[in-house]
Amino acid sequence: MKLDLPRYTERFGAISLHGVQRVYELDSGFNGGRTTSETIRSIGNEEISEIERKIAIVIPIKGERLKLLEGVLSGIPHDCLTIIVSNSPRQPVDRYKLEKEALEQFNRFVGKNALILHQKDPGLYDALKEVGYTSIIAPDDTVRNGKAEGMMIGMLLAKMAEKEYVGFIDADNYVPGAVNEYVKIFASGISMSNTPYTMVRISWIYKPKVSETGLYFSKWGRVSEVTNQYLNSLISYYTGFETEIMRTGNSGEHCMSMKLAELLTYSPGFSVETYEIVNILEEFGGIVPTENQEAMDKGVEVMQVETRNPHFHEEKGDLHLKEMFNGSLGCIYYSKICPPRLREKVIEELHGRGVLDEGGEPSVLQKISPFKDIDTHQFANVLHNRATSFVHSG
Repeated sequence: MKLDLPRYTERFGAISLHGVQRVYELDSGFNGGRTTSETIRSIGNEEISEIERKIAIVIPIKGERLKLLEGVLSGIPHDCLTIIVSNSPRQPVDRYKLEKEALEQFNRFVGKNALILHQKDPGLYDALKEVGYTSIIAPDDTVRNGKAEGMMIGMLLAKMAEKEYVGFIDADNYVPGAVNEYVKIFASGISMSNTPYTMVRISWIYKPKVSETGLYFSKWGRVSEVTNQYLNSLISYYTGFETEIMRTGNSGEHCMSMKLAELLTYSPGFSVETYEIVNILEEFGGIVPTENQEAMDKGVEVMQVETRNPHFHEEKGDLHLKEMFNGSLGCIYYSKICPPRLREKVIEELHGRGVLDEGGEPSVLQKISPFKDIDTHQFANVLHNRATSFVHSG
């Protein structure tokens, strides 16, 4: 893959927030091809493949169409570990059983290394209790519902499998070629990074929508544009200079080094992608004290890379959009580094969009603790022995 080096970097404490980088070639050859400029970096297929063997790709799924899941599976490079975390209904039709069967049938032909697990499996609850990780456990002694909770399970499985990197791809993607590009971008970004604490986030070139005249190639999602604005306002408050550096506030497709992933605090539901950035600012921005001195010393990099493939995905309606607004702006609102004036603007925004009633506030977010201290061997033993939905395929 051939892409440009970051044209601009916003430095915030120990964090380097890189501006959006552009892909010039999806495949630049086995050895990376010829680098024609000091501003272009060429990552060869061999280098990408080596990193892909160290990556786990997590697919959180909740009732998405099986054809879409099969397409996503076909787009993930063969050497990556694929992890499906399902929260699909099991009655009256057992959707999880159908997903598991689709994975197993797919793997009869390709032999992909894959794990699948249901979020509500009692054996998963037992494993989490056994290792003392209760951040995602509900009062009814099950794992909480929510995309973030599914992502956490995926990260624990990736750590259990001793992977160095973990990436996330939504299950509602219509274009397998786009999925393949995402993972190549993950590997390329990791290759370019100068620190073991790194994150690579996808910036979609277009998010097409169906209109009366055909497809309209929108540049930004309806929530993303607003989320980015408020993340940039948060950064600007501390730097004293207005910025537009953040363009991926709601990027479901992103990748992290396990070294970074296990240090972060997460927020539940649809706020998870936005709060990853907020928590990086909180932990490594030098504003409040941190226990993670090694990461402060070595630095944290956030890379944003624009795709060549457009992002076609399922439209989920106005209620979903309101939940996204509430979660994405709510996690900024409740951040310990959010200044009062920005909180006021968030409230005005949510009231103006009809997300909150007059006088209301965003939902209080129940934080998800870092998982760096979990005993993954003990977790794996309990999971293998008690989780009936846990299947290793391939």
